[in-house]
Amino acid sequence: MAETDPIRETDDEARALARRLLAEARFAALAVTDRRTGAPTVSRIALVPGPDGAPLTLVSQLSAHTGHLLADPRCSLLVGEPGPTGDPLTHPRMTLACEARFIRHGDAERDTLREHYLGLYPKAKLYVDFGDFLFAAFEITGAALNGGFGKAYRLAPEDLAP
Repeated sequence: MAETDPIRETDDEARALARRLLAEARFAALAVTDRRTGAPTVSRIALVPGPDGAPLTLVSQLSAHTGHLLADPRCSLLVGEPGPTGDPLTHPRMTLACEARFIRHGDAERDTLREHYLGLYPKAKLYVDFGDFLFAAFEITGAALNGGFGKAYRLAPEDLAP
């Protein structure tokens, strides 16, 4: 019996949906590798599209997931949320394979990222300047889009470019 590949050919509609999910994301599930055990671990983080459209977050070095990312910057982000009704598995969502890059206090681009981030999360003004907080910009290396039942796609980084 021949296997059927459930992945559809990536088209403009899939690209547009993926870009919308990324542009509208204000939180994500972050999957990292635990530096002590090697096991996967997941956290919820605040997320915004950076000035370049790539995912951006503000994290504390006191959090476990930041320590794991500093040890191994490879990670995944899950964006998209279920709608208010219906089966949550029928709503679009996307898993991004990424590599984190950190922007610390004193780095040239930090002030620009700070203003951008605060424009989307004004309440972060309470802690954005604490010494343990740094920005993590995520470079997307690939993506898997589930656009709803029977709508699975693989995307390349260029498919997500604004």
